[in-house]
Amino acid sequence: MPKSARKVRIFSALEVANLCGVVNQTAINWIRNGYLKAFTTPGGQYRVYAEDLTGFLEQRGMRIPAELVEGLREELDWNVAIVIDDDAELNNIVRRYLEKRFPSMSVIQAFDGFEAGRLLSEKHPGFVLLDVDLPGVDGRSLCKRIKEDPAFGKPFVISMTGLDDPTERERMLTAGADAFFGKPLDFDLLVATLSEFAAKVHADDAKHGA
Repeated sequence: MPKSARKVRIFSALEVANLCGVVNQTAINWIRNGYLKAFTTPGGQYRVYAEDLTGFLEQRGMRIPAELVEGLREELDWNVAIVIDDDAELNNIVRRYLEKRFPSMSVIQAFDGFEAGRLLSEKHPGFVLLDVDLPGVDGRSLCKRIKEDPAFGKPFVISMTGLDDPTERERMLTAGADAFFGKPLDFDLLVATLSEFAAKVHADDAKHGA
């Protein structure tokens, strides 16, 4: 796996104002009124996490600045993968297999859509293995959200399904999935696909001098 490129981005009230095209006092008012989540430094200055600023802008239908989107992309942790599957046995098998083949990778698990959303927001995994047929969750909608929501940073998504539907692959790829696997899983091909994605990250890092 390539070295993690995740960086925690924090903005001052003035930087928030500049990014959003408003005056500094407007950004301060957003914070003081509880609209924009922030914390205070020992010196009494406001600081805002990139994820909180993105969520604030999205809730109000405001434009997400390109600089903020790119910054969130950089925050992905390429040493973390998440397996999202309600089949606990398969989820554990996939986790153990990935940990064996990629010793430097941290593999986290989610067994439902709610837990997946929380971990995606908190851990920013660079690789997502997503079961299409989660209970109570539309796998295609979740995949599309992961790929389009700037807060998730556009990780690689590998979709998995046991559904006997030949059109499912096309639908998931249209939703933004980077790869599609039917069940039972071909673990060797899964590892090869992950390695290919990791190589792309490494090549991009090299290109940008990371």
